[in-house]
Amino acid sequence: MFVDQVKISLKAGDGGNGITAYRREKYVPFGGPAGGDGGDGASVIFEVDEGLRTLLDFRYQSHFKAKRGEGGQSSNMHGKNAEHLILQVPPGTIVRSVETGEVLADLVEHGQRATVAKGGRGGRGNSRFASPRNPAPDFSENGEPGEEIEVTLELKLLADVGLVGFPSVGKSTLLSIVSKAKPKIGAYHFTTIKPNLGVVATPDNRSFVMADLPGLIEGASDGVGLGHQFLRHVERTKVIVHMIDMSGSEGRDPLEDYQIINKELKAYEHRLEERPQIVVANKMDMPNSEDNLALFKDALKDEAVDIIPLSTFTRENIDKLLYLVANKLEEVKDIDFNEEEEDLGINRVVYKHTPNQDNFTISRDDDGAYVVRGKSIERMFKMTDFNSDPAVRRFARQMRSMGIDDALRDRGCENGDIVRILGGEFEFVE
Repeated sequence: MFVDQVKISLKAGDGGNGITAYRREKYVPFGGPAGGDGGDGASVIFEVDEGLRTLLDFRYQSHFKAKRGEGGQSSNMHGKNAEHLILQVPPGTIVRSVETGEVLADLVEHGQRATVAKGGRGGRGNSRFASPRNPAPDFSENGEPGEEIEVTLELKLLADVGLVGFPSVGKSTLLSIVSKAKPKIGAYHFTTIKPNLGVVATPDNRSFVMADLPGLIEGASDGVGLGHQFLRHVERTKVIVHMIDMSGSEGRDPLEDYQIINKELKAYEHRLEERPQIVVANKMDMPNSEDNLALFKDALKDEAVDIIPLSTFTRENIDKLLYLVANKLEEVKDIDFNEEEEDLGINRVVYKHTPNQDNFTISRDDDGAYVVRGKSIERMFKMTDFNSDPAVRRFARQMRSMGIDDALRDRGCENGDIVRILGGEFEFVE
């Protein structure tokens, strides 16, 4: 089964908790704090494996959760960091945030990696909070929560050459002749229901990757049939080989077929019309093909179009086509046709500046309680051990330093009113 688009949920590992501990040694009356830090949680990382060709594995498992770090130990021993969760994807995979639609990574080279969900930092043990004013702190920190995100994985085949054309014009047959690919071939429409890849070598030892893309139909750029799914795979190609049934064996007009497919490529709005295009006039061994080719060439005499008469049955002009394709690829090898697409070039992972997360909002629940929301304060809440009075007092100081106390007063919060943060409730105390 060929799967080229999936939605999955990722949860990075939480950091391990720091602990509160003290040195207990003979003849050392003031041993001091000795609580170790927790280990870091595992991140979720995508890695390119050139041996994969589809996203099938993600069809059957859509939720991935990385391990949390180990807790800190006494004697200032650090908890073990969790091992990262590595998810293998095929080359040509784009990782996109479901929430924002932003492209997070464009993975094309074998071994290339992208960290999409970052593991939480381990909580600090009490020895990390020692100071001249408080040489023996009696509180520690819980681990930081790991990031949680929903992403879509979208596969765009990495082929140098894309075979396009109406169904049953001979694309699969051509690919089977020029490469070792074994696509399904039959005498009916839509024999090919998934893209096929093949490595092609010319007689002068040049090679390239060719993709047989399933038959397009009119309206494909608007999503008719499986148009969008298949046109996606043309985006990466450098050269388009446009195959046409020049015999008109199914009652179609070759010129009309040519114009319809080009209209769909142009309407897709990914600069597909800028790709060099080679027209393959197939089925030249059949009656009427020569007459139709003459009319076809006459209609396109004002266009600079390369037209190769060919027969996949007699294998006429196969080598001539391969030489021409290889020459075209050399001409455009330094051109990036995707440079404007989402401002993301090939082989790039995006790491963007994270804005200040100290912002927060205050709202009221139906029962009159004040609800505080914000990434930074919620992160502090999760990292606070509320079983420890010193840790609670530290959390209160952090709220004051962020200006939350003043903001609550401005909203009318008075002594004894209820304040909620995530699942916790507090009384506002002046």
